[in-house]
Amino acid sequence: MHLTCVVGARPNFMKIAPILEAARASANITPVLVHTGQHYDEKMSQLFFNDLGMPAPDCYMGIGSGSHAVQTAKVMIAFDELLDQQPTDVVLVVGDVNSTLACALVAVKRNIIVCHVEAGLRSGDRAMPEEINRILTDQVSDYLFTTERQALEHLEKEGVPESRVHFVGNVMIDTLFKHRERAKERTILNDLGAISKGYALVTLHRPSNVDTLESAQNTMAALQEVVNRHPVILPMHPRTKGKLQQFGLLDTVTGWKNVTVLEPQGYLDFLALMDNAQVVVTDSGGVQEETTALGVPCLTFRDNTERPITVTNGTNQLIGLSATRLATALDDLLSGKTQVSDRRPELWDGKAAPRIIEILERLFV
Repeated sequence: MHLTCVVGARPNFMKIAPILEAARASANITPVLVHTGQHYDEKMSQLFFNDLGMPAPDCYMGIGSGSHAVQTAKVMIAFDELLDQQPTDVVLVVGDVNSTLACALVAVKRNIIVCHVEAGLRSGDRAMPEEINRILTDQVSDYLFTTERQALEHLEKEGVPESRVHFVGNVMIDTLFKHRERAKERTILNDLGAISKGYALVTLHRPSNVDTLESAQNTMAALQEVVNRHPVILPMHPRTKGKLQQFGLLDTVTGWKNVTVLEPQGYLDFLALMDNAQVVVTDSGGVQEETTALGVPCLTFRDNTERPITVTNGTNQLIGLSATRLATALDDLLSGKTQVSDRRPELWDGKAAPRIIEILERLFV
């Protein structure tokens, strides 16, 4: 069986790495890795590939930036041309980025089987571009692999037959468990002069938090509350940096004495920072999952989350967009008033990728 695996952005890399490894271990599957280049920072992409031990992609499209419509259209055109040159039996897409939807649409219109990993997650917020990508990708996919049981409920409500859905666990956690010990060998804490469990790690980048002056100012107010209470390490996303610069706020952040502002980090260094943080403040879905698996307290600065299991069965608290609520939640954590759950979600055991490959072999080989 020829299996074409698609990645487009850095969050996809951690999801595809264990699937590729499991596929290459199968005598029945020939995997091909396609990187659309939706995240176009070649240095950062290469760093992630190196950290994760992934081989160079078989095809790199180099799509780059653009509006959602332009980016999706470019990926569709390029992937359609690729499939002319390299036919495949199955296209496997992961996550919820524009490349996920674009490649799924191209494949299904060619009558190629489409599998979606991380299916059925819903935030309920259709203003999020990722939410539209999730819904549409799930609708056109032939087989859907879920990270949590509640995902099946969402899919059933949307008319997806249960026979097409497979609960396999979370492939991102496969990657995290595989590389956690390697991350402990990194020197980034020493390089920064940071003490384990002596800082807050902050990542804030979503459009709803930085794209307008009002939202950026609100995010700054929230960040100020964290800074007032704890040393902060802040790997700054390019989107966040660009918007703060546009609004004249960047110098304020970099001028705070209690904040260490970093460039975006590679996988292993970021994992080391996350694993050693006393608390993580984020608006990233993946970070909510990883902190839950690590047992690190997480405060999510959003009104909703597509990963509710990290709240009901993990270390995550959904704060909303209130700097005051964030301050209260942080005080309660640091004082010990809030106890962090040590429950790990079902099947987040580091074996999701082998389950996916076993199912593919059973279905198609």
